[in-house]
Order: sequence, then C-alpha cells, then structure tokens
Amino acid sequence: MEQTTTISNQLVDDARSVKNSFDALVSEFSNDLWNYCKYITGSAWDGEDLFQETLIKSFGLLPQRWSEITDKKYYLFRMATNTWLDQCRKRNREIGMLNETSEAHYEFSDKLALQEILISLDSHLPPKQTAAFLLMDVFRFSAEEAAGIVRSTPGGIYAAVQRARRKIESLDFMNVKTKGEFQLNPTIKAYLEAFNTGDLDKMLSLFSDQAHNEAFSGFQEFSKEEMVKGSLRFGLPGHSAKEFILWGKPVIVVLAEGEHGPEIHDIQIQEVENGKIVAHHSYFFRKEFIMAAAKELGYQPQLIKPPVDWS
Repeated sequence: MEQTTTISNQLVDDARSVKNSFDALVSEFSNDLWNYCKYITGSAWDGEDLFQETLIKSFGLLPQRWSEITDKKYYLFRMATNTWLDQCRKRNREIGMLNETSEAHYEFSDKLALQEILISLDSHLPPKQTAAFLLMDVFRFSAEEAAGIVRSTPGGIYAAVQRARRKIESLDFMNVKTKGEFQLNPTIKAYLEAFNTGDLDKMLSLFSDQAHNEAFSGFQEFSKEEMVKGSLRFGLPGHSAKEFILWGKPVIVVLAEGEHGPEIHDIQIQEVENGKIVAHHSYFFRKEFIMAAAKELGYQPQLIKPPVDWS
C-alpha cells in the first residue's frame, strides 16, 4: 500500500457520519449524563469536560466490544464514572472503598432536590461514595446496576448510600453565592470590540498564526489560515458579545436577537499568550451546556441556529 501523510476527506466524512449516528442513539440520555458529570465532579466546568470525554471514549471504544450494548444508559454512566475515578487516581486522590457494613435504612429528606447539595457532594464524600449515592438516589439505578458501574457489590452500594444520606443530612449547605470579579485582558477587550463592530480583519489580527480553534462536538481548526477558509469564510455572524462570569470563570457570551429578547447563541473562552489569542474554544454545538448556562445567566438559549436545530 502506498504511504501517504494525509487523511482523506472521505475517511473524515465517514467517521463524522458514524459519530453522528452514535450521538443520535445516545441523545435521550444526554441531559441526565451531563447533570451526573456535573454533580460527580462538583463543578459545571469539570462536568462538561467529563461529559465530552465520556462521549469520545464511549464512541471510540466501540470497536473493542465483542457483543452488542443492550443498555445505553448503563454503558454511558459506567464510562463516565470510571473515567472520573481514573482521573481522581491520577491526582493521587483517595477514591474510597464501599465496605459492606450493617447500616440501618435511612430515609432522606426533600433537601435532596436542592442544587446546592448535589453540586457540593464532591467536597464532602469520597468519589466512589458520591457516585454510588448519585446513581441510586438521583438517577435511579438499582443497587446491582450501581455496583456494576462503580465496580463494587450491591451490599457495598447499599451501605455507602445509607452512610451518604446521614452525612448529607448533617451538613449545612446554605452558602451565600457571590459573583466573581475579573480584570478583562486587553487582547480580549480588543477581540470584543472587533467582534461587536464586525471588523473581521482586526479580530483576526489578534490571533496567532498557529491558533487552535475548537467548537466542542463540532469541529477543530489548527491555524488562522484554516479558520479563514473554514468557520470564518462567511465573516462574522453580526451578533453582539459581552463578558460574563459563568460558574466562577470569565467567558464571552454571544447574544442573538430573538423574538422575545436576546438569546444565547454561543459561549466562548479564549487563551491568550504574549498578547495573541492562541486558542479559541466555542460551546456553540453543546446543547446541554448552553441550556444550563442560559438558565444560570438568566437568558433564553437560541434553539435554531443553522446547522443546529434544538427546537
């Protein structure tokens, strides 16, 4: 076979088609999976990263399967859980063991519905116990299913959940939320000005020639030249952009004018080094992320924005 340094467009298109089919198959569990990733990591940002890695690994490992997957939800949650526990181990974090001890049944109060509790579990429970509690009490897996997901036993799961319920009931989660403050980077300030005035040339001048442009779950471009020929070939979208603090991190929110007011079109994060944008990250295609961010920021999400239709 003749050696080549290129990967053909045909192979890329075929891979994209198969990936789109996989995404459609698992889409019914995407919202639950995103929330699970957020709760188990204790952060919307870490949860988003875990969610994306889970989908990539879930798809990428399909060729290693010897039999069909009969429970898509179980497969996805198991992949997310073990990906997170592996990350904890790499950080030398003790994940804990789910020992089978005699534990009296404990009925949990309705405080469980509070987001403050669920997003704070990672700060108060070992990772493996957090997973067991979420799987059984929030996402309604059986003890047997949860045992398979976290690699324990049903008895260990049951005991861990009872201990978690008592621990959580004893904690005070009534924390006052404060809005973060940040100093806008001069390069990002110039980017906003260029974006809002529709000055594409000025905006491009702020990017390094080797800039990485990634729209999560959409596409990647590995240079300014690829951006000009690809995602920016039709210019800027003509929307407005503003800086916000989202879950403790500065972001740029692109707002499109909707029927009932501004709607979130995109959320972006830029990395700047030596006065140049070296990486640009877009959440344009990330439905679960955009929906949660819109709720957090008090805006409506833009549901129809070609090629995306979330209506």
